[in-house]
Amino acid sequence: MTRSGVGRSIGVVLAIAVTLLTGCLYGFSGGGGLPSNLRTVAVQAFDNQTASSDIQREVLEEVRKGMRDRLSLREAQEQKASIVVRGTIVRYEVDLPAGASADARQTTSTRRRLQLVIDIEILDQLTGRSLFKREGLSTEGQYPEGGEATGRRAAIESFVAQVIEGMQSQW
Repeated sequence: MTRSGVGRSIGVVLAIAVTLLTGCLYGFSGGGGLPSNLRTVAVQAFDNQTASSDIQREVLEEVRKGMRDRLSLREAQEQKASIVVRGTIVRYEVDLPAGASADARQTTSTRRRLQLVIDIEILDQLTGRSLFKREGLSTEGQYPEGGEATGRRAAIESFVAQVIEGMQSQW
């Protein structure tokens, strides 16, 4: 191949690479795959039908954090937000047995689990369309005996991940 032929080949390869790269960058812009007109979110405090007062605050904080960090949405007042998140914490059960192991040579170790059930709806206020809606969305978290906070955190994080993946799957 001649020197000018090699130069032309490199030029073609570079042109294709730039075109593909530009297409990829364009395709991933817009904050988490949502339409560009959805930029702000208002997360309402979830109704709490459980006996746990901490769960409401923790769910609210994690949903806000997930919307901000994973979907690049800014918080706004409900009247001005393009997306509104609302929900109800239906069930919070702790101390469910997850497993135990006993060895005559060692002490017994017990794992516990908790179950969290939440109804959630995420609305596009600009169109009135539901972006995500699930009733009875259930998650669990396991924890060592006496470590309920660890299990609760795992269950809430799993819940937020399911919600965000559900929203992103719409686009």
